[in-house]
Amino acid sequence: MSPLAPPAHTRGVTTLTLDSPGNRNALSAGLVAGLAEALDACAADESVRAVVLTHTGTTFCAGADLRAPADPHDFVALMRRIVALPKPVVARVDGHVRAGGLGLLAACDISVAGTGSTFALTEARLGLAPAVISMPLLPRIDPRAAARYYLTGEKFYADEAERIGLVTMAATDVDGSLGLVLDDLRRASPQGLAASKALVTATVLQSFDQHAEDLIARSARLFASDEAREGMTAFLERRDPAWAL
Repeated sequence: MSPLAPPAHTRGVTTLTLDSPGNRNALSAGLVAGLAEALDACAADESVRAVVLTHTGTTFCAGADLRAPADPHDFVALMRRIVALPKPVVARVDGHVRAGGLGLLAACDISVAGTGSTFALTEARLGLAPAVISMPLLPRIDPRAAARYYLTGEKFYADEAERIGLVTMAATDVDGSLGLVLDDLRRASPQGLAASKALVTATVLQSFDQHAEDLIARSARLFASDEAREGMTAFLERRDPAWAL
């Protein structure tokens, strides 16, 4: 079964739905490849004015699939593809987002999150770090908040995600708020959207171009370490890692 639902098209908006609730829409090789292919199709389709990225189940994205992980180069290319797509990508989140899922979310241009949604950068608790996802995250979120949530791994909610710049808006009516955003995007010209997006994403793309290889290498070293093996094993076994105090 594909980890993506078939694309849906409504009045110039294509909706791409992460549809692998069995692993909480984790970033498997299949999901990353399928989403990249779908985004390329949207880029080439002149009838697509904007893209919505959403999910089935209670989790938008749980981060890396520890059992069937995507190649880090492919995941980085996916995030960059979202940022560079000449059409706005809008995230619709009504559930939980963890670790690498925050990178996917931060790559989007606009995001609407239900007030019950939760977020956490859990990498440090696994012996890892939010390395490659820093490229879309750090240019967008408050530096003090980044320091706190990178280091503690604690859970926070949509109102805080809005305050720190991770999401555009927290909404009690996710689909109502999303509909208003999409209607505004439909009023904009394709050229105007592409040119305007290029202005607001320039710094993020610069981060990818300058730091991608270093951060991929840093991430690989962490994943290969003894501490990370212990952290990931403890996570899969639902126990505390050896270093927990």
